Amino acid sequence: MASIFPFRAYRYSKLAGRLDDLVTQPYDKISPQMQARYLSLSPHNLVRIILGERFPADTETDNVYTRAGKCLEEWIASGILTREPEPALFAYFQRFRVPDTGETLLRKGFIGLGAVEDYAAGVVHRHEHTLAGPKKDRLELLRHTRAHFGQIFMLYPDPRREIDSLLDEAAQAPAAAAVTDEYGAEHTVWTITDPARVEAIRAAMAPRKLVIADGHHRYETALAFRNEHPELEDARRVMMTFVNMHSPGLKILATHRLVHGVDAAGFLASAGAAFRVEECGDLDALRSVWSRPDPASVRIGVAMEGDHRIHLLVHERADGELDVECLHRKVLGDILGIGEEAVRGEKNLRYARGADTAVEEVRQGQARIAFLLEPTSVEDVARIAFSGGVMPQKSTDFYPKLLSGLTIYRLDK
Repeated sequence: MASIFPFRAYRYSKLAGRLDDLVTQPYDKISPQMQARYLSLSPHNLVRIILGERFPADTETDNVYTRAGKCLEEWIASGILTREPEPALFAYFQRFRVPDTGETLLRKGFIGLGAVEDYAAGVVHRHEHTLAGPKKDRLELLRHTRAHFGQIFMLYPDPRREIDSLLDEAAQAPAAAAVTDEYGAEHTVWTITDPARVEAIRAAMAPRKLVIADGHHRYETALAFRNEHPELEDARRVMMTFVNMHSPGLKILATHRLVHGVDAAGFLASAGAAFRVEECGDLDALRSVWSRPDPASVRIGVAMEGDHRIHLLVHERADGELDVECLHRKVLGDILGIGEEAVRGEKNLRYARGADTAVEEVRQGQARIAFLLEPTSVEDVARIAFSGGVMPQKSTDFYPKLLSGLTIYRLDK
């Protein structure tokens, strides 16, 4: 069911400088501070294309999108970006330390092209809703560059790890690229051009269904561009990284909620009407509770402004209910009055990776309450996606992210 294709990628040449100074995190993870740092690293850092500077004097003919298109053309013409001589897939391994626990994991995947499929076809499945603003922005960039610079993060089921074995074989050769990102994750890429190995991977992937882990907005942008340009054969495919959802290196982190701009007085008393409220003490005690799985219960940690204790909200789990669904409906909505529209607009809500970071924000008075969540499981993501459901935004944080700029897919025809 999954159609996978090798491609002649554009990649940074030695003329561009150190790869560490050129590639970036995905565009939606780049803060203004990160953008400034990337710009300072190299005149050829990819941020100049995927998230360039905007200026007050921008016009319809000179703006962030037209400059991105011009930049791409100049880099190709000057040899900063060069095209692979033959179609290839790319083994892509990431070795990283897990925030909070410190354990070291190795996530294995491969970069290739995947067919742009309508969700109704039942091949590609989403697990999150998307917003119009980011899709409009990415569509304008795609229109002006006609290229994909980052990969859609796709999951596929392979409990026997047949494809991982093929990637392990490819990884015995010298690496084509290696880079360590700003979070300490090591990214290594190997080129796979052997026709027999490429075909073995394609054949093994053919019966698999796909779940979008990260990149929903960019995938739907590719769908829109395909529909906008039916004459473009290359628009029927998009660059993806495929990762086995049964891989031991696949890690989902929790995304914690920070609430501000609400009256938090009496919150714990109000919560007691719907939850069992327990005092944990500190974060270590909360992690100790979470280290003992309890699938029958939703367990949400709470840190409150002016209170140095951590509390725990415990609720009997309804059939198939996710912790984040319970939080949004029963806590944010019913108790605090933060409706779904406010959640989508992030009017009273911000997000934090890492429980320590979330609690510190409350301690410093930058949020009234931090709600601390256990990570969503890969099994829950697959169950919901394959059944046609969607999860609340920021339900999953697949870590680490896929770097942009390792390979580039340009639409030529």
